Amino acid sequence: MNQRDDGGVPLPAGEPALKTIAMPADTNPNGDIFGGWLLSQMDLAGAVVAYDRAQGRVATVALDAMSFLAPVAVGDLVLCYASLVREGRTSLSIRVESFARRRGTERAVKVTQGTFTYVAIDEDAKPRVLPDAGAAPGPRG
Repeated sequence: MNQRDDGGVPLPAGEPALKTIAMPADTNPNGDIFGGWLLSQMDLAGAVVAYDRAQGRVATVALDAMSFLAPVAVGDLVLCYASLVREGRTSLSIRVESFARRRGTERAVKVTQGTFTYVAIDEDAKPRVLPDAGAAPGPRG
């Protein structure tokens, strides 16, 4: 069953792919967290899932359907949940949903969502075929 914050917003099941705290250096001129910073956190979270499935290096090649739903404030705990939504021969589409747990509370608000596409790459940064889903993991690095 999904967790719920005190406002009834469902959080995705499982653990977030990334957790971080929004810091003052990441703000825009309005004092909110800069959207580019949040986008980079989402890309990192998606890359965690893509890297694990690809069993090695991946490169971000596209971002589709990005939505900023609510601002993130300094001191918020940002939680990025990522899940595989499509798999091709060399590419993976990962949906990332981000929530901000407001400082000093347990209240979480959904702040962004988007779908990132990654391509599995070899040591020469060339696309490579994804390993079979049931294959044993290769060397990390």
